[in-house]
Amino acid sequence: MLASMANQRASSSSAAFPKSREYQVFLSFSGEDTRHIFTDHLYSDLCKQGIYTFRDDDDLRRGEEISRALLTAIEESKISVVVFSKHYAFSNWCLDELVKILDCQESKQQQVIPVFYKVNPSDVRNQRGSFGDALAYMECKYKENMQKVNKWRAALSQVASLSGFTLDEHESESKFMQNIIEGISQQVIDRTYLYVTEYPVRMCHPVENILKLLDLGEKDVRMAGLWGTGGIGKTTIAKAVYNSIAHEFEGSCFLESVRECSIWRRRGLAKLQENLLSEILRDRNLEVANVHKGATMIKHRLSCRKVLLVLDDVDDMDQLHKLVGACDWFGVGSRIIITTRDKQLLTAHCVNLIYEVKILDDPEALELFCWHAFKRSEPPLGDYVKFAERAIRYAQGLPLALEVLGSYLYGGSIDKWEAALDGFKSRKIQDVLKISYDALDYIVKEVFLDIACFFKGKSRRDVTEILLVAGGLNPMYSIEVLIEKALISVEGNQILMHNLLEEMGKDIVRQESPGEPGQRSRLWFHEDVYHVFANNTGTNRIRGIVANFPNQDDKICLNLKSFSTMKNLKIFIIRNGCISGDIGCLPRSLLLRWNRCHLQPFNRNKERGERLKAKKASAIAAKDKGRRLLHECTEKQKVVMKSRLEQGRLNLLMEWRFGLEEDYGPTVGDDQ
Repeated sequence: MLASMANQRASSSSAAFPKSREYQVFLSFSGEDTRHIFTDHLYSDLCKQGIYTFRDDDDLRRGEEISRALLTAIEESKISVVVFSKHYAFSNWCLDELVKILDCQESKQQQVIPVFYKVNPSDVRNQRGSFGDALAYMECKYKENMQKVNKWRAALSQVASLSGFTLDEHESESKFMQNIIEGISQQVIDRTYLYVTEYPVRMCHPVENILKLLDLGEKDVRMAGLWGTGGIGKTTIAKAVYNSIAHEFEGSCFLESVRECSIWRRRGLAKLQENLLSEILRDRNLEVANVHKGATMIKHRLSCRKVLLVLDDVDDMDQLHKLVGACDWFGVGSRIIITTRDKQLLTAHCVNLIYEVKILDDPEALELFCWHAFKRSEPPLGDYVKFAERAIRYAQGLPLALEVLGSYLYGGSIDKWEAALDGFKSRKIQDVLKISYDALDYIVKEVFLDIACFFKGKSRRDVTEILLVAGGLNPMYSIEVLIEKALISVEGNQILMHNLLEEMGKDIVRQESPGEPGQRSRLWFHEDVYHVFANNTGTNRIRGIVANFPNQDDKICLNLKSFSTMKNLKIFIIRNGCISGDIGCLPRSLLLRWNRCHLQPFNRNKERGERLKAKKASAIAAKDKGRRLLHECTEKQKVVMKSRLEQGRLNLLMEWRFGLEEDYGPTVGDDQ
């Protein structure tokens, strides 16, 4: 019965998502006068930027009519770039493309970017010069079909009136090309869909209901909340809504993981304000000095703009006050969507439009589970049906639990399923999620805990490099296993982990020693780090320390006694804070990264530095954007010394600044 109901759901759930378009950019041009000079270079440079571009000489599929293929390519592209040149309007093919492009601009909200290559925009708009000659020729050729010619004239006038790029007489073509590439790249980024989910089960109904609450036809400013427990799918639904309506606004921004970013990122809310303004205003160089100025900037600069803004995972009133203070902060027609586990936050902020995200019903739960357990929408016949029904009962309709359970059981025999499900009886959701962790190999467990405690949201490449250097845990294999088990995901090279799984991982580490942080394998909370160093309670159980201190006045004193008991410390990454003490006491084979730290004089000489070099302590230190020099040192005292240190199979660049007198310390770096 459940399987048949899942079939009914399967056909409808996919409709909640727009079909992913095949091309990002469609190039419309006259081959006669631009193909082998300008357009070839434009096409090549777009491809080098990773922008999938349609060009009719090498992207047509065999067996398709060229006209149909071109029309389809236009329909499936996000952006059309029209290269107007001297002979463009002499091609009825180009003119037909232009009409189709405008149709898609109106019906699909596609972006159209005109490029005027050695022609005057006013000549195109008013059909003068070569464009006047071309349309006169077309009138003679199609005198029996003047309606078509009039459509061409209107299309030329309309596109030539749009903002685009014009090659001036004195401008170099290379600079002109660079400006076009930068403009198109930004448009592609702005119009790229957010990744939602591989299996979009139960999306239609919530998305439709939220769109009704938002009612884009109304001109007022509206704030709507998505409320529900963790792991229930609030973020997934919010992304689906965002994708479906973002094109309706002058600017849009999806701020993910607001709770986490507010706590752990440097400058917290100010950085979120900066991201919000940069995304909507399309100004990557915009900076916010502090949260108070940021709030003022949002109110003043967005009050006349129609924007779409999503705040994901809000857990504090201050986040709402500083990011979306009131409706009058935003222009007419703006829509603000807030996801949270706390309904009271929405009520207190006068958000009256609230959609409760509920657990999946049985047919929906079965379908989602089956996609992960069998890679199909229903279970195979036989015993798997009853076991699948048991599994969805244990998951209690929570999408995250269904994904983790399904991925854990994928490919297993009936005996494995029965044994596993017998172990799920009377377990809480957190315990059900832990089943997948418990089944991992030791090395994969270690990588899971490293990601949960230290590296959620970081780049896959960076995490892989750090873990290789720190302990040779074969992170490439482990990360692949964690992806297969649905314990992490990777989007655009960024490692993501659900909040519930992150909390589970951190709780596993806390339980190693509930009362004394120095007895745990990993330290990430800055107060725990301070406690361990201040009280010398570190032990050889500590494998990694990665902490973000709230401000640069918090001091961590490095001393021989503290480190002498941390013989197994492999990773020591500190963001912010003020570091002082005896740096020569660092353990051997230590991966060290100090980002945005003020370094007090260490009162050690160059020979001390050579001793550190001999100990083979490794460091990864990125240069600070502001090129700030060491605290309390004059320009004359600064000397940069670079030495390559070998550790295992890797050669890592360690960069230190040595004073000509006694002071030295590592280069201040920016978090990468």
